[in-house]
Amino acid sequence: MTSTAFSSSISSEKRTIILGSRASQLAQVQTNMVVDILRSKYPTKSFSTSFMTTGGDHDQSQALYLIGGKSLWTKELEWALLLGGSEGRENSKQVDMLIHCFKDVPTVLPLGCEIAGVLEREDPVDSLVVRRDLVETKSWKTLDDLDDGSVVGTSSVRRVAQLKRAFPKLKFLDVRGNLQTRLSKLDAPFSPYTALVLAKAGLVRVGLKDRIASDIPPPTLFYAVAQGALAIEIRSNDPEVKALCRSITDRETEWRCYAERGLLRVLEGGCSVPVGVHTELQQSIVEGGKEVLVITGCVTSLDGQSHIEHTLKEPTEKKVEEAKVEDEKTAKA
Repeated sequence: MTSTAFSSSISSEKRTIILGSRASQLAQVQTNMVVDILRSKYPTKSFSTSFMTTGGDHDQSQALYLIGGKSLWTKELEWALLLGGSEGRENSKQVDMLIHCFKDVPTVLPLGCEIAGVLEREDPVDSLVVRRDLVETKSWKTLDDLDDGSVVGTSSVRRVAQLKRAFPKLKFLDVRGNLQTRLSKLDAPFSPYTALVLAKAGLVRVGLKDRIASDIPPPTLFYAVAQGALAIEIRSNDPEVKALCRSITDRETEWRCYAERGLLRVLEGGCSVPVGVHTELQQSIVEGGKEVLVITGCVTSLDGQSHIEHTLKEPTEKKVEEAKVEDEKTAKA
C-alpha cells in the first residue's frame, strides 16, 4: 500500500491523529495548546501526542552556530512524520503533525513535507530576564541599567551582534539548554550571568511572564524570522490533516511569517547568520485602503560594527502569496 493510499484509508472518525514535537517543557506546552484547539473545534475526532529528543537537544554545550543549522531541531521529527505515512503505523514514533516554533523550521523542507498551518502569533519580541538576586537588590529592569562589563547570556548570534552595536560596554556569553535550564544557570550561585535575553513568547507560554524585566523591541533588537509563531508541518499527501490545519490558521500571522521566511531565504541566513526582522500589516491610503505588509530586515556584523537595514512595503495579496508559493516549491525541490 502506498503512503497516498494509506492516508485515504484512515480518513475517518476512527483515525487518531498524532501530534509530535520535541520533549522539552515548552514544546510540550505548545503541542498541547494545539491539541486543545483541535479538540475544541473537532470534538468527535481523536488526537494524541508523541514527544521525542532531537539532535539540538543532545548537544547542550556548544554554541548553535558551531553545531549546525535549524535542522538540528526538526530532522528526527520529520523522519517520524514521513514514517506516519507508511503502511501499518506500528512504529511508536510515527506522527501526523509536527508542532514547531516556526523560527526553528528550515526554509527548505524534506520532499513530501509542507507547512499546512500557522497559529496566531505571540508577541515576537525578545525580553530581558535579570538574575533574581539582582532584581531584588539593584532593581535592574533594562539593559541600560546594567553595569559596564555585565555578562548577558544568549545562544543567538543575531542578538549578540545587534546588542553589541547598541550596548558596546556589555559582555555576551553563550548559554544553552531548554528554557528552565537556562534560567537555572542564570540564578545559580556564582552564576557568571547578570541577565539573559530570551524570546518573550516562550516565557509567556510556560507561565514565566513574571520573570521578564523588560522587552527589547525593534529598532534596538530586531527579532528572528517567524519568532513567536507556531507552525504545523504535515505530509503533503494527507488532505484530511491539511484541512484541519488550514481551519485553525491565523491569516495575519501566516502572511507575516511567509514574508519573513522569504527574506531569510534570499539572504541565505540561518542560526549562524545575524539576520533580524520586523513586520506589520497596515491599511494604506495610497493603495486605496488595501492592506500593505511593511517588512524591515537587517544584517549586523558579529562585532556589531556594521549594520545594514532596509524596509519594503508591498500589498499583501500579491507579494506574501508569492512568498508562500516559493516556500512550498522549495520544499518539493
